[in-house]
Amino acid sequence: MKPQKVSMDFCGVDSAKIFPGRLFVAILIALVQFQDNVAVEVNIGKKPTIEVLNGTDVILPCIFSSCMDYKDSSFWWTFQKNETERAERIIQIRLKDKRPFVTPLIADNRFILVGEIKDKNLSLLLTDADFEDTGLYTCFFKNPQEMNQEANATLRLIVVSQLIEVDNTLTVIIASVVGGVIGFLILIFIIKKLVKFIIKQVGKKKKECLVNSCANTEHGHYGSKSNLKTPPKA
Repeated sequence: MKPQKVSMDFCGVDSAKIFPGRLFVAILIALVQFQDNVAVEVNIGKKPTIEVLNGTDVILPCIFSSCMDYKDSSFWWTFQKNETERAERIIQIRLKDKRPFVTPLIADNRFILVGEIKDKNLSLLLTDADFEDTGLYTCFFKNPQEMNQEANATLRLIVVSQLIEVDNTLTVIIASVVGGVIGFLILIFIIKKLVKFIIKQVGKKKKECLVNSCANTEHGHYGSKSNLKTPPKA
């Protein structure tokens, strides 16, 4: 009779050979998930488009965030006239133990870093804006502490000769109508409460008068039967 090969359980030799492979796969999956959980972000605010009057100053906002430490990170701004042209770096910021080292990358010195890195602010100040400054400005953030993950956000700057005033007539009318309706409802509510209060007070007074009238009748006051004397008989 030939001996049969018995399969090994998890604690057997075969499982011991497979276990390192499974452990490696599990570690790899955990690293991928960890990389997905940590992230860097860049935010330029709620307005992706900024209009500025020619010859005035404007701030290009940029805020960054990171789930981990951001020391030794890199930041930079780029400019391009439109989506089809090549982007040009205008300023570079490198951190060395969270100390910023700013390097202008173009001859134009009108771009000034006004944001505080310690506040996670990378905002730029553009002084004396010109029509040629119209275009796309992108803020970049790269963090080596998070596997060199990179994030960016783009805003559009439009330099105009005259700012167009927004007509808020319709908004004012709608707000006035809504406010009037709310005020009218509040007035009705107050009148209703006042009427209920008056009715309650009048009912209370009537009840008091009725009680007093009954009390006077029982004690023989004016109007009661006890005051009516029978005339003496002859």
